[in-house]
Amino acid sequence: MSAADGIPWRVRLDVRPLLADGIEPFSTIMEAVATVPPGGTLELTAPFEPVPLYAVLAGRGFTHTTDRLPTGEFVVTFANAGAAASPEDGV
Repeated sequence: MSAADGIPWRVRLDVRPLLADGIEPFSTIMEAVATVPPGGTLELTAPFEPVPLYAVLAGRGFTHTTDRLPTGEFVVTFANAGAAASPEDGV
């Protein structure tokens, strides 16, 4: 599916199993982020609110909305509002 099909691009990532196995999910999250085109979203499910990720992804042009589930877990939708300049771009 793609935005060209008229269906918004969405990547879903549940990091709860990684964390339960003692694996730090940051690199997996960033790999998923790299696949989200402008206009697409990353839906992240985590057992806690991933506050530090908000600034990291804002720097890459993402906005976010956060929902707390009745179970106490969080679903955060990061929307790619467009490509932000990176240090590698020389900006």
